[in-house]
Amino acid sequence: MIDLELKDRFRGFFPVIVDVETGGFNAASDALLELAAVTVAFNEQGLLEIANSYHYHIEPFENSNIEQKALDFTGIDPTNPLRGAIDEKVALKELFKSLRSEQKEAECNRCVLVGHNAWFDLSFVNAAVERCDIKRNPFHPFTSFDTASLSALMLGHTVLAQACKLADIEFSQKEAHSALYDATKTAELFCYLVNRANKF
Repeated sequence: MIDLELKDRFRGFFPVIVDVETGGFNAASDALLELAAVTVAFNEQGLLEIANSYHYHIEPFENSNIEQKALDFTGIDPTNPLRGAIDEKVALKELFKSLRSEQKEAECNRCVLVGHNAWFDLSFVNAAVERCDIKRNPFHPFTSFDTASLSALMLGHTVLAQACKLADIEFSQKEAHSALYDATKTAELFCYLVNRANKF
C-alpha cells in the first residue's frame, strides 16, 4: 500500500475536473448551458482515479446570449423540457456544497479547477458565481490546472481527443461536447498524466 494523499501531492489543492457547455465564448454575456465536475482520489496502489461526478443542465440566465453556432456544435436545445434544466444558482450551490464536503474530507485547503483549456471553464464558473452573488466559491479564483498544457508537455498534443488517443483512453467523437462526457475524459487524462509523472 502506497500512502499518497491529494493534500500532499497538490500543495493543499483539491483538484476538480470541470467542463462547461455554453452559448458562446463570452463568459459575461453568453449562457451557461451545462456544467459537469469530476473529483479524483488516490487508490491503495497510489494511482489517481475518478472518485465522484456531478452533472447539471442549466437554464440560460435572463437576457443571456446564445449563438446558433454554439448550439450546432454541442447539439443542445435550450428549449427542450426533457433536459431537466435548473437555475444556475441552484446548480452551483448544490455542486459547491458537495465539493466543499469532499475537499474537507481530503483535508485540502481549496478546490482547484482542472480543465482542458481551463481558462475557458474557469471564466464561465467565475462569471456565474458573480452573477448569482454566491459568497462561498470553493474554487481558487485564478489558479487552475490545464490538461491541454500538460498534454503538450507530456504527450506532444493539445487536442483532447488526440491526447486521449495517445494515452490509450477511449474517446468517442459522437459523445463529445456533452459536459459530463468531456469532464470524464479530461479526468481520465489528468489521472493518466499525474500517474505517469509520479513514476519519475
